[in-house]
Amino acid sequence: MVGEFDSETIAKAYAGWAPVYDLVFGAVFDAGRRASIAAAERTGGRILDVGVGTGISLADYSPRNRIVGVDYCEPMLRKAQQRVARHKLAHIDALAVMDAQRLGFPDRFFDVVVAQFVITAVPDPEATLDEFVRVTKPGGEIILVNHLGAEAGLQRDFEHWFAPLARRLGWRPEFKWARLAQWAESHGSVQVVERRALPPLGLFSLIRFGRGEAAAAMVAAGLGVG
Repeated sequence: MVGEFDSETIAKAYAGWAPVYDLVFGAVFDAGRRASIAAAERTGGRILDVGVGTGISLADYSPRNRIVGVDYCEPMLRKAQQRVARHKLAHIDALAVMDAQRLGFPDRFFDVVVAQFVITAVPDPEATLDEFVRVTKPGGEIILVNHLGAEAGLQRDFEHWFAPLARRLGWRPEFKWARLAQWAESHGSVQVVERRALPPLGLFSLIRFGRGEAAAAMVAAGLGVG
């Protein structure tokens, strides 16, 4: 598929971002982070935050939930650990270096999996999504926030032109919604519950996948994709 890249490239890119990540991306990604956390807390319970990075989102989760954060980049995760200690975030159960495609958790372990700005920054998005489904309980949700590539026009042309550089920086700007939709349709045990554009300027989207029969019921009731 277009735009694949390897784990070492990603790890190197994000190790470079670690010292300045919050400063560069904190405000830009804020609306997406808050939207994904609000969606996760509608289900609540045990929540896995994949690609937790510097832990900038951790304080925003309600103390009534139990949060586990994982990230492939150790320098980013060290900052998250420092943040948890500094703010005494007792609802954070664990932070661990982990590959999103090979999560070290039992099947059906989490009520919600959240991946903020992650799915376009892994070597195999479909395998990663399969792993998210594996660790999510029936009736739970998988919640993504990401930029999705334009389907046509100047924006699409720019994204494809920019893609080689962007991959060296750690993401795929040309990654399109159709890839996620095709994965969900072929998987069989997930349904698209919601898809909506987020500020600023609709550059990012919130996507919710429901695991199992509860998701199918929501879609049938007209509460599905927005």
